[in-house]
Amino acid sequence: MCGIVGYIGHREAYPIILKGLKRLEYRGYDSAGIAIYDGNTIKLSKTKGKVEDLEKCVLDEISTNGKLGIGHTRWATHGVPNNVNSHPHYSNSGDLVIIHNGIIENYESLKKELVKRGYSFHSETDTEVLINLIEDVRNNENVKLGKAVQIALNQVVGAYAIAVFDKTKPDEIVVARLGSPLAIGIGDKEFFIASDATPFLEYTKNAIYLEDEEMAVVRLEKGIKIRKIKDDSLVDPYIQELQLNLEQIEKGGYEHFMLKEIYEQPNAILDTFRGRLSVEQAIIKMAGIEDNMKRFLNADRIIIVACGTSWHAGLVAEYIFEDLARIPVEVEYASEFRYRNPVIKENDIVIAISQSGETADTLAAIKLAKSKGAFVFGVCNVVGSSIARATNAGAYTHAGPEIGVASTKAFTTQITVLSLIALRLSRAKGTISSTDYRMHLIELEMIPKKVENALKSDENIKAIAAIYKEASNCLYLGRGYNFPVALEGALKLKEISYIHAEGYPAAEMKHGPIALIDENMPIVVIATKKGHYEKVVSNIQEIKSRKGKIIAIVTEGDETVKSIADHTIEVPETLESLSPLLTTIPLQLLSYYIAVMLGKNVDQPRNLAKSVTVE
Repeated sequence: MCGIVGYIGHREAYPIILKGLKRLEYRGYDSAGIAIYDGNTIKLSKTKGKVEDLEKCVLDEISTNGKLGIGHTRWATHGVPNNVNSHPHYSNSGDLVIIHNGIIENYESLKKELVKRGYSFHSETDTEVLINLIEDVRNNENVKLGKAVQIALNQVVGAYAIAVFDKTKPDEIVVARLGSPLAIGIGDKEFFIASDATPFLEYTKNAIYLEDEEMAVVRLEKGIKIRKIKDDSLVDPYIQELQLNLEQIEKGGYEHFMLKEIYEQPNAILDTFRGRLSVEQAIIKMAGIEDNMKRFLNADRIIIVACGTSWHAGLVAEYIFEDLARIPVEVEYASEFRYRNPVIKENDIVIAISQSGETADTLAAIKLAKSKGAFVFGVCNVVGSSIARATNAGAYTHAGPEIGVASTKAFTTQITVLSLIALRLSRAKGTISSTDYRMHLIELEMIPKKVENALKSDENIKAIAAIYKEASNCLYLGRGYNFPVALEGALKLKEISYIHAEGYPAAEMKHGPIALIDENMPIVVIATKKGHYEKVVSNIQEIKSRKGKIIAIVTEGDETVKSIADHTIEVPETLESLSPLLTTIPLQLLSYYIAVMLGKNVDQPRNLAKSVTVE
């Protein structure tokens, strides 16, 4: 949520910042702004809307010359989306300017104190309070900007990633983070600031990721000095070499990032296997599991915490862990887990799932679990992310950058990693026979090719989308392993087409949702031959008798459901435990094509953010 970009160096800042903001659009936002120091004063332009709207405003309003600047995309938390509430924000004197991602929870009390001291405010934001607090500290304590930021942040309750500069000291930018990600790119006599590394990939491969409660003073001539905000202790910076490349964050000829990422899934799953799965040797090797095998084998239960699509991946994992490894599993919304005083024991293992590795609620759940003595294992996509650093051990999904807000390849690679873990543990525990184990490995290795085959139904799916694009409501039904897939399919449709959709276990249809079914209601039913097939066929008959429009996801060659359903979409046959990796593909494409036909912004749906970094 929100995007931060900053630059100080020998190049013109404006084009770097503008391109960087475009790279961060996937994070979700409703307004954008930029501030450039032109050698004399700070030139600021901001607007409600998209970065392209900002680009037009900048050309009309300000000079773009200058080698120091900051830019921001805002997702509204305090104050409605409008030009005034957009970032950056000046201090009262006009000397300081700030961009901020996060929430200052005690901003009202801070604001009251500042008003008493004569400060005035133009926006409704907590960010304007913060920049004036920094200015107040600087003036009253007679300290440099870095120290003023540190003192001010020690008065703040909440989460933040900030970048601040002072027009009277144009050779430095001060940055800090708590609960929101922030990276510093290190070039040749130039520095880049961003929420993630994508804005500066073509300029440098060297980056520092600030940890929570760290701040950095970035000076053009003197380099970077990092300190702990609480105790002022110096931190030795760890410089990472980035593994990303520009091709990974471009559309590559596809109309949208989402479509590109749907079609990248065969390779993404293959990359997730790489170095971990050997069918010939009949082994699964994962360092995070092998190094902690005793803990996993002695675990009383596994608690999975996640949000959104990652939560659905966790639900699939619940089935496979209990089915194969015979370990009790609970799947929790991270946002609820931390607030309900959960019972957590030292023999529990908590698995935290997040694509970005920055999800605020999941990070808070990790902190709670560790405080209770639980062992926390992370499953995330972004190397070096906050969750990767906060957990005791973990496994990366290796899906590559996922730019589309609606998650696709992250979901299937999360299921892949969790399936590998469950299979490895089931073999170690002796809860699966050698024959079944080998059969699972063989089928797992075949999944990328089968996903490729599932993608060949795109023209059929496009035709179905054209028929139902005007639907007001949609129902998704599945049983067993495919109940979470029904939930995920409904979420995808809601996210990008704005059509109301609900996912249910097929058996629950008779406990309420059946009242909604009529000739105008499309019902998507996952009806593969493995897993409660006869019962699902009965559910389809019940829908048919009430004139519901049936879109069935079926196993290749299924003639029974084809004779009943209005439309069928075939997927290759596989084991029941692996079927979510295939049945989710047509649901992703169906949502995508409906949204495109409705003219929606598929990659950046309204009100949504890719990385939810506030609670």
